[in-house]
Amino acid sequence: MKGVIFNLLEEAIVAEHGVAAWVDIMDLAGARGTYSSLGSYPDEELYAIVDHAAAGLALPVPDVLRWFGQGAIPRLAERYPTLFANHRGSRSFITSVNDVIHLEVRKLYAGAACPHFHFYDLADGRLAMAYQSRRQLCHLAHGFVLGTAAFFGDAIDVEHLACTSKGDALCRLALDWQ
Repeated sequence: MKGVIFNLLEEAIVAEHGVAAWVDIMDLAGARGTYSSLGSYPDEELYAIVDHAAAGLALPVPDVLRWFGQGAIPRLAERYPTLFANHRGSRSFITSVNDVIHLEVRKLYAGAACPHFHFYDLADGRLAMAYQSRRQLCHLAHGFVLGTAAFFGDAIDVEHLACTSKGDALCRLALDWQ
């Protein structure tokens, strides 16, 4: 996992819960606590941090991941405004993630193992987003979708249709712009 993800998580926790909460979580997780945005760190370290954050905040892990994803988007937009500049709405941004966003991520962060998304229209007019990643962080992707909609001022409903954590072959979300 690239260090920028750890940096964003630290910023989100510190902003909402204070430095002491971050330090406590690092201690409980046995994590290093300082991360270079360009560095690579074991996925298990992120999982441990999220698990301990969830325990400390008395929230389920999926809720922490969604909260983190939602809060990361404005921070990403501040760091990388060019990634957001050519988009007028969240649908355009979200559907460009494979071809534009992750392409740029791989340029900035060599070796980044980005998830892959498949998009297709559902019969009811919603957009389906299938998520594939060995990391199984679909709830983080869900949070990124919510954060992106909020960033662009769009109203969106997201339904988690299938999830690998429930034994499904892949994760699928239904996105409905209001």
